[in-house]
Amino acid sequence: MTASPETGTPRTASPDLLRSVFRQHAAGVAVITAAGERPVGFTATSLNSVAADPPLISFGVGTSSSSWPVVAQADHIGVHILGEHQRELAATFARSGADRFGPSTDWRSGPEGVPVLGGVLAWLVCRVVARIPAGDHRIVIAQAVVGDPVGGGRPLVYHQGRFTALRD
Repeated sequence: MTASPETGTPRTASPDLLRSVFRQHAAGVAVITAAGERPVGFTATSLNSVAADPPLISFGVGTSSSSWPVVAQADHIGVHILGEHQRELAATFARSGADRFGPSTDWRSGPEGVPVLGGVLAWLVCRVVARIPAGDHRIVIAQAVVGDPVGGGRPLVYHQGRFTALRD
């Protein structure tokens, strides 16, 4: 097999190459939350449905993130699917040092004490079943316990290094 003329020169695998390739991959945007001494949360584009029976999801979390110590100990986590109207919320939960659960964030303590965000397209509270080492991250697998596909609307998407909306 030969490379086509429009194909660039292959590069050796590196963190920069992986980031560059995945900028081409559009991903849905979620916020993961957990209850600790103070609630924690972070923006995730690595959310996946793993199985329907039992209902399992997965996501990646960096072990250097400020949320990891709480997620590492949490029995339950919250998963929130963001709508296109929630770019600022996604940015807040992605920004290091931000007051994620400050006055501008609509949230409440939900089932199992997990922080549940308001105004989202859908949410789940899940019981953590595994934390799998994966480089400088952990892959968390969790089983859905309760949730609600509460909101209508269109999902927020992450593509080319920015939050955006789907186009028709």
